[in-house]
Amino acid sequence: MQTLLSLSVALLAGLLLSRLAKLAKLPAVTAYLVAGLLIGPYCLGALGVDGLGFTSMANVKKFSLLSDVALGFIAFSIGNEFRLSELKHIGKQATVIGILQAVITTLVVDAILITLHFIIPEKFSLEAAIVLGAIASATAPAATLMVVRQYKAKGPVTSTLLPVVAIDDAVGLVLFAISFGVANALGSGHVDVISVLVEPLLEVVLSLILGGGMGFLFHFCERFFHSRSKRLSVSIAFVFLTIALSMLKFEIGPVHIGFSSLLVCMMLGTIFCNICDFSAELMERVDRWTAPLFVLFFVLSGAELELSVFADPIIILVGLVYILSRAGGKYGGAFLSARMMHCDQNVVKYLGITLFPQAGVALGMAIKAAELGEVGLIVANITLFAVLVYELVGPTLTKLALTKAGEINPEGKTSARQAKTA
Repeated sequence: MQTLLSLSVALLAGLLLSRLAKLAKLPAVTAYLVAGLLIGPYCLGALGVDGLGFTSMANVKKFSLLSDVALGFIAFSIGNEFRLSELKHIGKQATVIGILQAVITTLVVDAILITLHFIIPEKFSLEAAIVLGAIASATAPAATLMVVRQYKAKGPVTSTLLPVVAIDDAVGLVLFAISFGVANALGSGHVDVISVLVEPLLEVVLSLILGGGMGFLFHFCERFFHSRSKRLSVSIAFVFLTIALSMLKFEIGPVHIGFSSLLVCMMLGTIFCNICDFSAELMERVDRWTAPLFVLFFVLSGAELELSVFADPIIILVGLVYILSRAGGKYGGAFLSARMMHCDQNVVKYLGITLFPQAGVALGMAIKAAELGEVGLIVANITLFAVLVYELVGPTLTKLALTKAGEINPEGKTSARQAKTA
């Protein structure tokens, strides 16, 4: 009873708070994270009433399976953005910008945070700096798309922005898989060529192979079903199966073999959407099915925010440094790569600002980083802190940049009702 009560309270809290966020013109994901804070161990949960809030961090951790499943579906939906038919229209410019700005952001954040580690080594570990650098590469496609659709933005910046965001998250997942492997090796104390270089790269390659194989198997199996409901059920079953297989770990001699669930599920979605002729419709139905799952994921992420960590001013300092260095990396990376590709002047000047929002994929990486123990806790809390800040100001900055670029009507939204009356 308490488990079901906790889930229902979490879901309702997120949904109800999203209504207030809409009035304040804030993204829904911000409301879900705040809802998690409110029903978490430091607010409502502190009352000690089981079921009406998460009374402890152990209580929140009981729902880690939901987070794993949500991460799988998030990665699966990212794979859907890599349709070859659409990639042909993206062009060389967006592809190069998407890859370069993500890599540059990671390098900038890594350089600054690693320097910070050497200044305060007892407060901020090298592993945390490396993982946060990879997380910094991810951008929130939902927040960006919301602004574009709400204000019907059109122009060179908008047409470049949308494919860049999709490529950005895929590159981010690869960077995270490598960085996480390196951090894991450093944390375990077994630092050698195999643990720092071979195992992370092997994880990326094997994850892509496993995801690709599951994608072909998925396509083979769904051909035996014809109703929409059964095809939806098969889709969900294959994501579950892929998540489960990606948790496998084994050893071959001195080499530890593992998989990145994010990369595996992304590859599953990529292969399936390119070989199945009705995958677009099926993916749309899966997205609708996972809506409440994502709400729970963000609420649980907010509840996991360890507020006691922020009692240390050093951690707040690291969070602010991360936010500012990531913003600088995103803007500088987009500026340099867009200029290198001879893009429109507005793309060079304003594209980087539109890449500031950060949410779902970054949160997924942060939850994965929790496997690093105490280091992962610091990474998760700094990421959650940054997401709250970025989701509060990111969409507004995106709107401002697109307006400055002349791709949003300064008068704002057009009322359909007023247009019909006219």
